[in-house]
Amino acid sequence: MITGPAWSTQLRNEIGKAVIGQDTVIERLLVALLANGHVLLEGMPGLAKTLLVKSLGTALGVQFERIQFTPDLLPSDVVGTMIFQPKTGEFSAHRGPIFANLVLADEINRAPAKVQSALLEAMQERQVTLGGQTHLLPKPFFVMATQNPVEQEGTYPLPEAQTDRFLFKLLVDYPSAAEESTMMQRWGQVTKQPELASASSGEELLALRTAVDAVHVSPAVQGYILALVRATRSLADPESGAKRHLNFGASPRASLALYQAGRALAWLRGEDFVTPAIVQELAPDVMRHRIGLTYEAEAEEISPDKIVAQVVAQTPVPSAKG
Repeated sequence: MITGPAWSTQLRNEIGKAVIGQDTVIERLLVALLANGHVLLEGMPGLAKTLLVKSLGTALGVQFERIQFTPDLLPSDVVGTMIFQPKTGEFSAHRGPIFANLVLADEINRAPAKVQSALLEAMQERQVTLGGQTHLLPKPFFVMATQNPVEQEGTYPLPEAQTDRFLFKLLVDYPSAAEESTMMQRWGQVTKQPELASASSGEELLALRTAVDAVHVSPAVQGYILALVRATRSLADPESGAKRHLNFGASPRASLALYQAGRALAWLRGEDFVTPAIVQELAPDVMRHRIGLTYEAEAEEISPDKIVAQVVAQTPVPSAKG
């Protein structure tokens, strides 16, 4: 079976034909694929978030569908609907774009709550209910959503129940000056567009998860994960006596996410066990969307990442892998 570093290099080289830079974001997307998790990408317009996800789908060799979320979008535009067939006099299910391996929910916060909730069953149960019948989604299945942080007019913030279902919330930043210069040189010609090929497959991805499941997580590291997550809940406890910066802490999904993503990241890097350093590295991506800031914290311009960094700094680190 292929090793983690070799598989990562194959996909990175293919994605790199279309996307320059964003190395950490790409690595996290690969981790999400291995950990069977969904991803929320947040960044300013024009940072190639859509291109990145589309390139990932091509490199992975799976069916890709893009849904542009707009205020007038209906749930049936996402999951599908029942269509009457005059010849038979019966209704048949017309499957929507959600029936794909990799679904890009572009600008997810531009659609109202009833459309966002149409994704909930699909994201959690990997199934869709149409006309009273349950239809299983293909394997593997991922939702990767994008949103812009600065456009508030005409947007609908995602409810906590939905953001909690994303394994990661990744912040996409501007490229460096050297990367932006390379972009101009490489894509400055209209006729010179990247052509990507498949470097893996959905079947291979499903098989690789067996190797990821074999990565060891010691009791000490498991305890460290629990300590980090539960520390955020302590910060939200109204009886703690300290000045509260959180309305609520991270849910149990955060513990599971750190556990699963830690094993996937360790395997990608050729390790056979999860270290506290890997858990610390993943903590902001796993928890920044799972904690709720108080009004006072927002007024003091305290970010979720600052809270997570504080929790990591104050939580004792295990001394051995166990």
